[in-house]
Amino acid sequence: MKGAAVHAITRSETCVNIFRERRAGSAGTMVLLALALALLALLAGCGNKDKGARPGQALVNVNGEEITVLQLNEELQRAGVPAARQEQAKTQLLQGLIDRELLEHAAIAEKLDRDPKVIGAIERARSLIVAQVYMQKRLANVARPTPAEVEAYYKAHPEFFDKRKQFTLDQIVLAAADLTPEARAAADGARSLEEVAVWFDAHGIRFGRAQATRSTADLNPELSKKLLAMAKGQLFSVREGDRALLLSVAEVRDAPVPLSVAAPQIAQFLTTRKHRELAAVEVERLRRSAKIEYLNKELGQGARAAPASMTTPAPAPSSPPAAGEGAAPAPAPAGPDKAAVDRGVAGLK
Repeated sequence: MKGAAVHAITRSETCVNIFRERRAGSAGTMVLLALALALLALLAGCGNKDKGARPGQALVNVNGEEITVLQLNEELQRAGVPAARQEQAKTQLLQGLIDRELLEHAAIAEKLDRDPKVIGAIERARSLIVAQVYMQKRLANVARPTPAEVEAYYKAHPEFFDKRKQFTLDQIVLAAADLTPEARAAADGARSLEEVAVWFDAHGIRFGRAQATRSTADLNPELSKKLLAMAKGQLFSVREGDRALLLSVAEVRDAPVPLSVAAPQIAQFLTTRKHRELAAVEVERLRRSAKIEYLNKELGQGARAAPASMTTPAPAPSSPPAAGEGAAPAPAPAGPDKAAVDRGVAGLK
């Protein structure tokens, strides 16, 4: 059954295109679910094109194959075209569908749809989408966080909200190779970044100047404590791959976020966290009830379930307004991230 399905799928490059375009344009769970359902509905037809017309009112006939209103509407949905511009966009999108149909026909004529790599890519796409649809079904009825739960999280993390602090950091950026022991000694002995900049200029070291703004909601709690304990203007250095940063705290100020502003993002964070927890439980349940036999014993040693992020669609990333505008930061998971602390201020760009 599975082999027959793969054979039917591989007769059409359209399926691959649909999956790739959907994945690139996905902005959230609902779009992904719509993609999955649409692709699953088309699987039977991709490669069985000579057995009947596609569903929907036909708009164009390309070498005997119809392009329908349904297909055009799906293109509009994927493109996110505003209602006021849809009529204008339809012409352009329809031409794109025609071009895709022509390319598909050319690929099939050259038997590219039978390439083992194409077959594998289609099967992998199908497997991922079906797995994600299954998980979406299991998570569909998860209750939204109550106002009491949102308020409890708000009160439990004052450093993110009520007691939020905002740091303004001056920084010098240079190549890590240029931060030699001599340059580091000069920076350690300087009283300000200005003195460091003068020394670098005198010794022909290229560097850039910048300023970063971060808050206690953006940084690891342990790192925030270290920054709060530093005197204004105190210098410290960080390595980031092939570059180095010399930083100093220019200003620390209160930047509280009221519950009324933070509540929507807290609710989204708690919902996402609950989804991931339930997804992990479901995967573990399936593993316990399955018979998994590792034919390669070395790969089976110490094997554990894949992270929930690999079995569930990633949530749409929230983009809180910039710090300092009185906006709620994206809530951070509870508990210190030691690796982030060990990296110092990596990410303060």
